[in-house]
Amino acid sequence: MTDQTYCDRLVQDTPFLTGHGRLSEQQVDKIILQLNRYYPQILTNKEAEKFRNPKASLRVRLCDLLSHLQRSGERDCQEFYRALYIHAQPLHSCLPSRHALQNSDCTQLDSGSQSGELSDRGPMSFLAGLGLAVGLALLLYCYPPDPKGLPGTRRVLGFSPVIIDRHVSRYLLAFLADDLGGL
Repeated sequence: MTDQTYCDRLVQDTPFLTGHGRLSEQQVDKIILQLNRYYPQILTNKEAEKFRNPKASLRVRLCDLLSHLQRSGERDCQEFYRALYIHAQPLHSCLPSRHALQNSDCTQLDSGSQSGELSDRGPMSFLAGLGLAVGLALLLYCYPPDPKGLPGTRRVLGFSPVIIDRHVSRYLLAFLADDLGGL
């Protein structure tokens, strides 16, 4: 969904934008004027007058404008989104296509917590990581490293609590307290 074009987004957002009370007549007029004045190649004067015609309902004019922009191409749809952002920023942030893009790009933990998972890797990945951690802990507990074999390892482990959270560092320091006196 990250390779979604502006035309695709406009197709997805059209029902939302044409909903009752979403855009006011003033906001639509400002968007049309921006597309006409700053980008006359997008909307000509005649087209702008047609889309600003007060005799037609706002919803009909907006539907006509959006379908015209979809037919015009990618750049025109992109400029519409820019104008929408300038003149109706709260509405722009609520667009369905923006929520879809944010959800697909999101790597934060809180987005996964809505579905009941912390990661999209699944429960097997969690169990594999937990199994590895428990296995390493049991290995270190049952077969403590030989202090004569790697003397520098104790020093590295002694400084690692600086980086690790203070709750974990208490346990590491308690584990290393016996051998640190002999260094």
